Amino acid sequence: MLYICSSFTIQDEIMERKMTFDTQKSISNIVKGQSNDAYWSIKIDSKEYTWDNNLERIALIRKGLPYTSIEYVSKNADLPVKTVLHLLGVPQTTYNKRKREKHLLDGRNSELVLVLTELITYGIKVFNGEKEKFHRWMKKPNIALGGVIPNSLFDSLTGIQIVKEELDRIEYGIFA
Repeated sequence: MLYICSSFTIQDEIMERKMTFDTQKSISNIVKGQSNDAYWSIKIDSKEYTWDNNLERIALIRKGLPYTSIEYVSKNADLPVKTVLHLLGVPQTTYNKRKREKHLLDGRNSELVLVLTELITYGIKVFNGEKEKFHRWMKKPNIALGGVIPNSLFDSLTGIQIVKEELDRIEYGIFA
């Protein structure tokens, strides 16, 4: 065997990976037509919440999202607000009161809102920007998921991950 020694250090490799990652992120943002560096965003009332990595997501989770973010998920997932409230385990009366008083969601529910936003954005991308087609797919029993309707799995992070994995298979043409 022939081993070639190089002056290429671990630090160089880390910098090269970072540059590659940043370039890929920039390309994906250009493709999406975004002018800022954020990959995901939620515009609620007049405030925009943006994040492009897990650490930024954690910061948003810790701060909490406003209760009006439930309406954002409802609209983008094409689900009634009542269904989203059920997924989050929030009673309608609590939602009405806390929304009126401009309270913030707790960490668990903020995380579900953010992860669902990521999933919905990804799903629409997988279906080539055809929202209606994606929404129909989310509401039909899925053989690959054991006959389960994809949006019925939104009540847990594990369920959301299962739906994301199925979207990955669709994106890469792996249907079996």
